[in-house]
Amino acid sequence: MSVLSDIAELVQKGKAQEVSDLVLQALDEGLGAQQILDEGLLKGMGELGVKFKNNEVFVPEVLIAARALNKGTDTLKEKLVDLDVKAVGKVVLATVAGDLHDIGKNLVKLMLEGAGFDVVDLGTDVPADKIVEAVKEHKPDVLALSALLTTTMAAQGDAIKALEAAGIRDQVKVIIGGAPITEAFAKEIGADGYSEDASGAAEAAKSFVS
Repeated sequence: MSVLSDIAELVQKGKAQEVSDLVLQALDEGLGAQQILDEGLLKGMGELGVKFKNNEVFVPEVLIAARALNKGTDTLKEKLVDLDVKAVGKVVLATVAGDLHDIGKNLVKLMLEGAGFDVVDLGTDVPADKIVEAVKEHKPDVLALSALLTTTMAAQGDAIKALEAAGIRDQVKVIIGGAPITEAFAKEIGADGYSEDASGAAEAAKSFVS
């Protein structure tokens, strides 16, 4: 088995220190930082995302794997800075106004980072004007909005209207998600995409930057 497939497997098992050690080994063997990132670390997280989607693993496994992924990327960081590796795209992420739920949002963040995105996380209970400010400032490819309550779903639509009012709606793709959200609702409020789970959100974001 190659060191890269070992890294991918150990990320999924959440073995942070072993991942870090193997990253160093891969660098010693002359593998490039980008290759280690893509074919080792991100591949492992991507495979775990598929298992998560299929209910083969659950939130605790994803969180432990994310720690191993972060440890591996930290080990690689100095090399990646040298190479000036570009992220596949940028995503601004938020739970909308009135909603304090962040577990789903945090999982989406992990999956996006695992897919190679630079993620700006605005947190929870984020009003529409703050979302507009963040889109202007960070110029993301994708805006991802989460709502877990039926009472806060409308705030996703409010954010899209605020982007339109600011004249920047056409500059960013908007994907929405959360327990009560449906594809029909996404179309109704003018979102570009919808996902029912975290790995689907990462796939949707990738489809917009590919």
